[in-house]
Amino acid sequence: MKCPCYTVTTKRNGIAGNSIMVKQSVWADSQLEIERYKWIESEKAGYDLGEQAIRRWIRVHWCGYLRARWLDHIQGRTFWIELDRNDYGILLHRFRDKAFLLDRIIDRLIAGQENLHIVIWAIDWNIPTKDVCEILEALDINSRRLSHRFDS
Repeated sequence: MKCPCYTVTTKRNGIAGNSIMVKQSVWADSQLEIERYKWIESEKAGYDLGEQAIRRWIRVHWCGYLRARWLDHIQGRTFWIELDRNDYGILLHRFRDKAFLLDRIIDRLIAGQENLHIVIWAIDWNIPTKDVCEILEALDINSRRLSHRFDS
């Protein structure tokens, strides 16, 4: 289920323009993903796996699913209503002077790496850890986690 779209005015490279802000719910979207997974896994097994498939999806896929939604949110692609509204589109205007480094960090976050992995990568490649830590602290990925409602 998609939520309504809203037109917002943005400014990129000093040029104002309109773009569509899509609002969606993490819970509603994840439920669709869970149902797809449950159906596929049940088809493979030859019977309805029910709650077992749901719990497996949460255990195996929830963290990666949520990470991807959070990255969409901070990049200004999709406004996820359960995530911090102040984080929406934060990367559109922060760290412009460190855009290349930010892109490399985002690539690593997309790949599922955590802060420690990224700091080690920076040290290995002689990248100023001060800049890396500044970006990681602003993103504050560890405080952006949600437990799935199914979790106890």
